[in-house]
Amino acid sequence: MLDTQEFGKILKQYDFKTFAGVPCSFLAPLINHALNEKSFIMANNEGDAIAIASGISLSQNEIGVVLMQNSGLSNALSPLTSLNYTFELPILGFVSLRGEAGIADEPQHELLGTITDKILEVCKIDYDFLSPDISEASKQILSARNAIANNKSFIFIVRKNTFKPVELQTQSPIPANPHLCVLKTPKTQNPEKEKPKRIEALHIIHQYKEAIILATTGKTGRELYEITDSPNQLYMVGSMGCISPLALGLSLKITQKVIAIDGDGALLMRMGNLTTNAFYAKGNFCHICLDNQSHDSTGGQFSLSPYSDIPQIALSCGYKNVFTPENLEDFKNTLDHFIYSQNPEGATFIYLPIQKGSKENLSRPKIKPKEVKQRLQHFIKNSKDKNGI
Repeated sequence: MLDTQEFGKILKQYDFKTFAGVPCSFLAPLINHALNEKSFIMANNEGDAIAIASGISLSQNEIGVVLMQNSGLSNALSPLTSLNYTFELPILGFVSLRGEAGIADEPQHELLGTITDKILEVCKIDYDFLSPDISEASKQILSARNAIANNKSFIFIVRKNTFKPVELQTQSPIPANPHLCVLKTPKTQNPEKEKPKRIEALHIIHQYKEAIILATTGKTGRELYEITDSPNQLYMVGSMGCISPLALGLSLKITQKVIAIDGDGALLMRMGNLTTNAFYAKGNFCHICLDNQSHDSTGGQFSLSPYSDIPQIALSCGYKNVFTPENLEDFKNTLDHFIYSQNPEGATFIYLPIQKGSKENLSRPKIKPKEVKQRLQHFIKNSKDKNGI
């Protein structure tokens, strides 16, 4: 059985310092250790945890670590296969082995217990079964670090009783931000023809060349790319709903302003991100929702956003600054306030209703996702050097 505290020190030696995840009893000692160290980000589902850890890795300051139960692998497959694999953006993972053959467990774990390693193999993810011997486990972590140095994620499968128990020092999380929010009261929504087009909003966003701009999958990223392909921009492919946790993880490890451009459908797909973002975000995090009430890139099918008060939801989830600009001028002024505030506090949320549809003959980015990642990382590093950070 591993001494969890000692194992935590080994992880830290290899720059595995910040954890994101969803609790599991098999991993409780390691999770409690991370909570005691105030280095654990509580995600609402496993896919969100993957995206948060990926944002941490994107910062290049350290490698993000994910802790999850194997039953959550199905929630994690979208970002694992379309974010980590496609962008060659590695994370370290610890996945518990519930439902292992020969161990009495709950019936819902029976199937996953027999195919956990097979899922990782199919997804081309390097993995190993974590040894309960500290000397051997230390060697395994080094091997994982070497794989990660080659931009490959590595996941450890963790059997029952691998870690010695760790007592949780406090049950009360330390709040990152007080739930003090500012909401501009929206007027009656404008008719469709009076709403701005998405590309008009993107023209405003892309002007902030010192900020990191992450665009959600679909036509948002493609339109941003057509306006201009800039090194401070990232265009998500797949991983629908994961743009804001990716931005959150990144924003926690850098000082530059980070803007996540979301769509209504993607936001609704992983709405649990809102509480995580609001709780953990610093003042350099801005989450924009461009709402056209449809799934534009798949044919314009309706979304359910008209039946949800998205700004009020963000407000209720704890975003400190929530804005509903009435037009593009107001939208720009709101972004100016976020970008140029010297000491902003807490997460910012900006909600802008837009027209359905997109630019005709819209092209796709010619630059490969892994090249987008590499270029953005160079941009982050260079802007740090320039600013003496």
